[in-house]
Amino acid sequence: MKLLKNINMKNNNVKISLIVCAYNEEKYLGDCLDCAIKNSEGRFYEIIVIDNASTDKTKEIALARPGVRVVRENQKGLTRARERGYQEATGNILAYIDADTRMPEGWVDRVVEEFEKNDELACLSGPYVYYDISKAKSLSVKAYWYLLATPMYWIVGYMTVGGNFVIRKDILEKMDGFDTTIEFYGEDTNIARRAHAFGKVKFMPSHYMYTSGRRLEKQGIASTCKEYTKNFLSEVLLHKSVTKEYKDLR
Repeated sequence: MKLLKNINMKNNNVKISLIVCAYNEEKYLGDCLDCAIKNSEGRFYEIIVIDNASTDKTKEIALARPGVRVVRENQKGLTRARERGYQEATGNILAYIDADTRMPEGWVDRVVEEFEKNDELACLSGPYVYYDISKAKSLSVKAYWYLLATPMYWIVGYMTVGGNFVIRKDILEKMDGFDTTIEFYGEDTNIARRAHAFGKVKFMPSHYMYTSGRRLEKQGIASTCKEYTKNFLSEVLLHKSVTKEYKDLR
């Protein structure tokens, strides 16, 4: 039985391609895909997993889910995986989530609503809600989103979160795709900044995505916030990221 179908909208036939970039994500990817399939209720045009040079069972876990296509990208790197997803996708709206996320109910509904009501919308994003960290740390993260990140969005006019953004494919074409020279930090702000040149980039606190706090726990909240903040400002002011090295935390 085919579980994926088109979403018909008021002004055009929108086809949403869900793209999940994954490197050695056998522990998390199954739950990610199960939540996406369940809570989208069959409304994705396609689901693509970019297997970014994994050496574990990432591919097998992805293929065990109905309607999921796996594409191998042997050149490791997040932006290179994102670019491969862009090249492979056949939909005209591309939704990117991380392999350790769990899509909440209503996420797809919000995407449909926002792109349907605003023809000028280029990109939609929202914050993370961590499902596996303490309440105290969750409050600290919430304070970061509401007291620092959201006000910065109001000032600058654009912001995206890498594991929770949706972008029109024609906007990516105008942007010449993703900047694959960026290894990790600053790539999300780079996407938002360049998309902003061609349309509205909307950041909605209510458009959240559940995700694992494993990297946050290993790197520390203060250190993580510092890296994201300085690279956000560097992309905004200098149009480049400042952190060149990235430790891939599993």
